Amino acid sequence: MDKKRTTCYFFSNFTPKVLIQNLNMKTSMNTIRIVVLLCMVVFGVSGHASMPIIDPSLRSEMNKRGDDEKIKVNILMTEQSDFVRLEKEAGFFGAKRERRDYVVATLKQQAEASQAELLNQLKAMEMVGMVEDIRPLWIVNSISCLANKQAINDLANRGDIMTIYYVDRVPMISEYELIPAPKGSSREITPNLLQVKAPEVWEQGYTGQGVLIALIDTGVRLDHADLEGRLWDGGPEYPHHGYDFAYHNDNPFDALGHGTHVAGILCGTGVSGTQTGIAPGATIMVLKVFHDDNTCEETDYIAAMQFAVEHGADVLNMSLGRPLPNEAQKLMSRKACENTLAAGLVAGVSAGNVRQIQYLIPIPNNITLPAQCPPPYLHEDQMVNPGGRSCVISVGALNDDNTIAGFSSEGPSQWTDVPDFDDYPYASDSTNEIGLIRPDLCAPGVQIKSLDYNSPTGYAFLDGTSMATPLVTGTIALMLSKNKELTPEIIDEVLECTAVKLSEHKSNDFGSGLLDAWAAVQAIDYDAVNDQQQEMLVYPNPSIGDFTVTCQGLKEINVFSLDGKLVQHLETTNDTEQILGLKAGIYVLQIMKENTVSYHKILKIK
Repeated sequence: MDKKRTTCYFFSNFTPKVLIQNLNMKTSMNTIRIVVLLCMVVFGVSGHASMPIIDPSLRSEMNKRGDDEKIKVNILMTEQSDFVRLEKEAGFFGAKRERRDYVVATLKQQAEASQAELLNQLKAMEMVGMVEDIRPLWIVNSISCLANKQAINDLANRGDIMTIYYVDRVPMISEYELIPAPKGSSREITPNLLQVKAPEVWEQGYTGQGVLIALIDTGVRLDHADLEGRLWDGGPEYPHHGYDFAYHNDNPFDALGHGTHVAGILCGTGVSGTQTGIAPGATIMVLKVFHDDNTCEETDYIAAMQFAVEHGADVLNMSLGRPLPNEAQKLMSRKACENTLAAGLVAGVSAGNVRQIQYLIPIPNNITLPAQCPPPYLHEDQMVNPGGRSCVISVGALNDDNTIAGFSSEGPSQWTDVPDFDDYPYASDSTNEIGLIRPDLCAPGVQIKSLDYNSPTGYAFLDGTSMATPLVTGTIALMLSKNKELTPEIIDEVLECTAVKLSEHKSNDFGSGLLDAWAAVQAIDYDAVNDQQQEMLVYPNPSIGDFTVTCQGLKEINVFSLDGKLVQHLETTNDTEQILGLKAGIYVLQIMKENTVSYHKILKIK
């Protein structure tokens, strides 16, 4: 038991071609009433009795440190979002933008309320030199900081903390060597793109245009010619196209080369001689999470996930992974991946490169974290042993002949070691307790040619599941350029069900098979958002203040409560109007143009 002490301070089923019919169906008023009644309570609190307040890894680290020496810790709050409930409530909103806004606002509100007293205590501790570098998160309700032993012991006396664990920096990318590659002639297309049929998709006009990919990696060489015009405009706040979470500045330059290589596979345009990017029309948000010694900590990549969700990314690429995570690290990552899914985002995540060292990292731990987390869609072969879901599409690597790469990590993973989830049990001799099948699918990952960070026009070869993952993430961008409203569940289902089968069933080597970008995009019946809705905006939604309606030819706005009462009526000849003074609650807007009427759901939070 932790010794107590007191201190005083001075202050579906997938069928190709029959997919996207119901994305924009209007919800009846009766359905709205039922959903609202079912979803009045936003947050849930799970039991955490089995987790020690001071994690064993932290207790061990404390025993090695002096009394005044500060240790990097992460404080997980007892109050965490209930994923099932949050996802159900987010599903009340028809558009992905509204779903994301609701989840962000909800998680922020929870963190602000539940962290307030603890933050006050931490700030008081900071004033007397016990803690420093206090960094709250809301994508998972937690706070990281540097704290001395007395501070850690005092915090352990609180009743609102689930656990405090040691944040260590470890290599999350296997050792690699960039091998310089010659420039192509006549804009050659790299073999990996041909292997997954990317050119056939481009011929249909889908290049990832309009899609923002959050690249969570070692940074990017921002002046590489093949990335010109492909980097996120972060405005004056983020002038270098992203953020560096390792060193906490706005310049995510690449000192290792890994992120630049991955960026090239995502959307390298080929202007220097070789077409390396599967989605050359997409845009990259550069989120650096690695220190320049190739180490990373999960609080940084989770902070990057939070940034991506809040700043409008459409899909995440995470070519990284922690080997052999402990219970607290697994809990932290899975909660982040659950909440990212609730916000409507999916992430391509590398399965890891440790297949050949199973004597050190055995099954069911051979897959790295967060690729150990479950996918958005559960394949029928998983249903003998189903469990929860998250945003992760786990990706393994193939040779050019579609055999498994010798380094590609082997599943399954299991989650019975984390009491909050306690799902996907695994027993090696069981036909039922099969764990969580990992990876979900595979893509080429050996001798991959992409961008070299050593030159603004150079190319290099590199191996790894890190190189396979951006092919999957880039294919998601191609799919979203065809239909931006695709949900994570549909995206994953399409990818897995159109993959080229390499085993009879979904397996712990190949997943569902080889990525087929052309088949995945073909499987989507185009179902663009109604033209009327495309030219109409209601924002912010949800809102803590007023709402703005923008619509060409706007004539009339009626605001109804859920019991059908008219709350506000506005006639106008302007294309933009504001809705002011609503009380907290859910409302239905009736927006009228000439000869057309549309309905929108809005949520006033305070």
